Amino acid sequence: MIGSLQVENFKAFRSAEFDFRPLTVLTGLNSTGKSTVIQALLLAQLAIELGGQRVPLNGTYGLALGEALDVLSSSAELQSITFELSGPRGKEIAILGVPNDRAVALDVLHLGQPDGLVPPRDGHVDTYLSAERLGPRDLLEIAPGSDSRILVGHQGQFTAHALAQAERTVVRKSLLHPSTDEVGLAITLESQAQAWLSSIVRPVLVEARWLAGANAATLRFRDPDLLAEWARPANVGFGLSYALPVIVAALTASPGTLFLVENPEAHLHPAGQSLMGQFLTRVAAAGVQVVVETHSDHVINGVRLASARDGFLPPSDVLVHFLADAGTRYTIEIQSSGALTEWPAGFFDQSEADLGQLSRLRRRD
Repeated sequence: MIGSLQVENFKAFRSAEFDFRPLTVLTGLNSTGKSTVIQALLLAQLAIELGGQRVPLNGTYGLALGEALDVLSSSAELQSITFELSGPRGKEIAILGVPNDRAVALDVLHLGQPDGLVPPRDGHVDTYLSAERLGPRDLLEIAPGSDSRILVGHQGQFTAHALAQAERTVVRKSLLHPSTDEVGLAITLESQAQAWLSSIVRPVLVEARWLAGANAATLRFRDPDLLAEWARPANVGFGLSYALPVIVAALTASPGTLFLVENPEAHLHPAGQSLMGQFLTRVAAAGVQVVVETHSDHVINGVRLASARDGFLPPSDVLVHFLADAGTRYTIEIQSSGALTEWPAGFFDQSEADLGQLSRLRRRD
């Protein structure tokens, strides 16, 4: 598990350090660096995967960071970017050099521990789901065959293929839907993904098919009513298409790996957003380190409920980073009661501010 990330000279961060827990939430105002933290984790992972080769800024993991000039901090004193990860096995450092401003790949100047040794990995990225996931599609892509893992892709583009290919895969006991024993639900990926999707979005059946002779797969949805027809994704709304990749990826993530997801609340009703937060808390409790970037107080409240009320994950295993204006950052923890240790200005207080103004308007009338 990653315990902390230190970043130097990367984009808005001249020097910054972030602690991580089994479940870490990144939230805050727009353009304050939430996605930059995730990009730092991805670039560090990519540097380690490539083993000393130049690290591209575009393409892998869907990264589109542009040129070296775009990622080197404007206040950097050196032409290098440093990512330092710490975990139970010690520190792991990746120092990436900037060959020139227009370069689209960075040189690897140092990779490994400070003494030059290369330690076993902590927190290998198993899945990254970007905020720009695919909406409803009639046809979805087939995952490349070179990886034995179940892949959904950074945009969820392989989700139908993953379900069709691994529908009989057994889901770990710690991630089974609560109703599994009560209703005799199968413990396979297909049944469990369908059950979690039904809980978070709405009751629904899912059919995934890998089209024979075609490099494509399909998803279809229908109501549990036996007389209902299978419907194309575009005819059942965006929520199902956006939530399903998160669920499939989470149910198949390996313990000890890192699960990164941006805006898991996209296109979900507030109740579904809260349930998504509760689901991701269970995933973290099952041994997958989860990092969530969100703009939803409902997701955070779902995490608080799953931790403090339901006891899935000790509150001490949850950390919230709130990134505010002018580089100000707050580290917020959850108490045993579910209360937050801090509530800084701008931290999901807009409803209270708006309701206060509406109250004053009513009194004026």
